[in-house]
Amino acid sequence: MVMAGWDRLLGLIDGKGTDVLVNGEALRLAKVIAVARYGASANPSEDIIPRVRASSEYLTRRLALGDCVYGVNTGFGGSADTRTDDTHGLQRSLIEMLQYGIVDLPEEPVRLPSSPTFARALPNTDSSSTTTMPEAWVRALILIRINSLASGNSGVRQELIYGIANLLRHNVIPVVPLRGSISASGDLSPLSYIAGTIQGSPKIKVWANDQQTGRRTIVTAKAALEVSSLTPVELGPKEGLAIVNGTAASAGVAALALHDAHCLAVLSQVLTAMGVEALRGTSESFAPFIAAVRPHPGQIETAHNISSFLKDSNLTVSHLTNDPAYVDEGLLRQDRYPIRTSSQWLGPQLEDLLLAHQQLFTEINSTTDNPLIDPVGEKIYHGGNFQAMAVSSAMEKTRRCLQAIGRMLFTQCTELINPTLNNGLPPNLTADEPSKSFLMKGIDIGVAALQAELGFLSGSIVSHVQTAEMSNQALNSMALVSARYTHTALDVLFQLSSYYLFALCQALDLRAMQHHFLSILQPAFEKSAQTLLVSSIALSSLEKLNVILWPAFQKELHSHTNLDSVHRIRKTVTALQPLILEHVNKSALYLPRTLERWTREVTAVATQIYTTTRAEYIENPDATALLGAASKRMYVFVRREIGVGFVSGDGEYGGSRVGGEDRTDQGTLGDSVSKIYRCLRQGSGFVPVMECLREAIREEKGLGVGKAKL
Repeated sequence: MVMAGWDRLLGLIDGKGTDVLVNGEALRLAKVIAVARYGASANPSEDIIPRVRASSEYLTRRLALGDCVYGVNTGFGGSADTRTDDTHGLQRSLIEMLQYGIVDLPEEPVRLPSSPTFARALPNTDSSSTTTMPEAWVRALILIRINSLASGNSGVRQELIYGIANLLRHNVIPVVPLRGSISASGDLSPLSYIAGTIQGSPKIKVWANDQQTGRRTIVTAKAALEVSSLTPVELGPKEGLAIVNGTAASAGVAALALHDAHCLAVLSQVLTAMGVEALRGTSESFAPFIAAVRPHPGQIETAHNISSFLKDSNLTVSHLTNDPAYVDEGLLRQDRYPIRTSSQWLGPQLEDLLLAHQQLFTEINSTTDNPLIDPVGEKIYHGGNFQAMAVSSAMEKTRRCLQAIGRMLFTQCTELINPTLNNGLPPNLTADEPSKSFLMKGIDIGVAALQAELGFLSGSIVSHVQTAEMSNQALNSMALVSARYTHTALDVLFQLSSYYLFALCQALDLRAMQHHFLSILQPAFEKSAQTLLVSSIALSSLEKLNVILWPAFQKELHSHTNLDSVHRIRKTVTALQPLILEHVNKSALYLPRTLERWTREVTAVATQIYTTTRAEYIENPDATALLGAASKRMYVFVRREIGVGFVSGDGEYGGSRVGGEDRTDQGTLGDSVSKIYRCLRQGSGFVPVMECLREAIREEKGLGVGKAKL
């Protein structure tokens, strides 16, 4: 499902036919994203005209017969006991009443003659972003309102629908207040600014293109329509109510949030696979048999995806029971929970996101105003399709999923940074001496702050519902508020994921540097035993010693990563002496001197090789030869496309050739992580992520694995 939606989105934003056809029933999430974030326009289908016209004409006939229709010739909400014949004036009154939102724009500073000093005060917040919706949100709600009205169940004229669609076509986007909706009778106040814009109200502010510079600027709706040669729309009976009485705002904001949540859910699986490699874990945890005997669809899919992402890895440890990494005493036989149980942890989140997707797909293709017109059955129904609890339900689930995903990535990231848990990586993932550099310690703190905030944001909004509007709206979904806080949670998880991806690439480089060092050292190490110990150890014993001495060296080396390299290597080599003593001839002469010489020379050789190989790797860091399919794709993206390099010392970047640019002016660590964050936020960072998923799906089809369609 996610892959299909991603491909639809790419098809819509690649510049080939960017109009989204709207017919009231086939609006997909990808179309909402294309219109909201990538500038596509909405084009109402001609097929809607007969339905829309029949609905409008039927309402007109009923009014001519003197019928009492809510919101057309009655008051609103708890004041619906009033009656009026001024149906046009009633709609204008409704829209004006609902435009109560607070908007604080920098273009409109407050300067009071009585207190000029306060005009110099620096704001505590960015007033525009804390009081108004982003343009993308407003574009989404416009599209969904068009789609709802296009169903022909609202009694509006086709001119109204095309008038709203023209806002997208001419990029005239209302400035909509961020707060003020309880999403009970729909999102009344936010949607009233759409109505005010098509009316050409001089009171409503909009974003529009400056005719001279082409830049976005804020002007009045009246001025924007005049510049765009658009005729203001006068609202007919029920048309104001039809615009504002619905869930388009909460559903639009929620749809944008869900798209990002889907992308982050896939990214979390890719990051987990990278974590398995960086920690030298095993793919055994994702074996098909494990998921088959507990066949939850989400677990099956997650396990398959991560297993596929690990394909061709030279860093994962074999799950065979005779692998020294498992047999040796003192080493864990299995990975810790953050990676071993990741498919069981993520699986339910994918299933919840699928349900949220189904709820929102239904919502954005529904008629959600009141009353509803059925021209075929010749009835007008008064009901409550505007109650947006379906959107709240989707967003509450989504936010809980984000918290769970964040918790998993947080534990993986902290395990990766911690030298007592990361299976031989240096403390704080520093490539420098651990006494000089504490590279990732700040990031270790940062991800803890983010995860704590994410946990707070995962709480329910619905449990805080208050009675409103003369107790008429005693039940209200708070869906728009829930969607807003889901975006806040998403931003936190985007940041946490960016930190983790940065740390993973650093860890993979360190693994590659470590591999380079050990591969060069091993022949020299084994030769030293043959040449320096041959006088004290029988040949048959020497062969046995060589089999166990090198693995013992690696194991011991991993246990002293907190020491600087010289001390670490000396302590490691010295710790091997008892092993050698177990194999020496009892009659061996000069054994103490032999052991001392072997220790001294091996320490010197290992130190020299470490210094040389470290310098070589820093000059040209490249871990791709060791990486699995997904890790390689993401590593190349971060290192070469984004240009975030391997941090070789205390904040210094190695390998000017990686990324093809000089790294002497790369800024802070935070600047580097910010580059990753920006790519993920704008969507380009998910191109390699989705290609990883595409490969997993191809492999899945080839294996005939049961698809969960998540």
